[in-house]
Amino acid sequence: MTTEERLYKLEGIVEGVMATLPGQITSLEGRIELFRQEVKAEIGSLRQEMVGLRQEVKAEINPAFNKLMLYFTVLVAALAILTFLR
Repeated sequence: MTTEERLYKLEGIVEGVMATLPGQITSLEGRIELFRQEVKAEIGSLRQEMVGLRQEVKAEINPAFNKLMLYFTVLVAALAILTFLR
């Protein structure tokens, strides 16, 4: 194969690639946009789940804290009574 034939063949390959490249780029852009939307939706559901978990934790911490404060109050009252009985 001569240099001219190789060059002609290479030009054909380049023209073929150039002809299909815009369509492939457009397709890739569309897939990237869909992926971006999926990620945003996933993050949005992750955030909602985090908010729900946070509310659950707060709902469990508040009664536990209140119960702890009640125990300390009882302990202080018992120590005060013991102090007065001495």
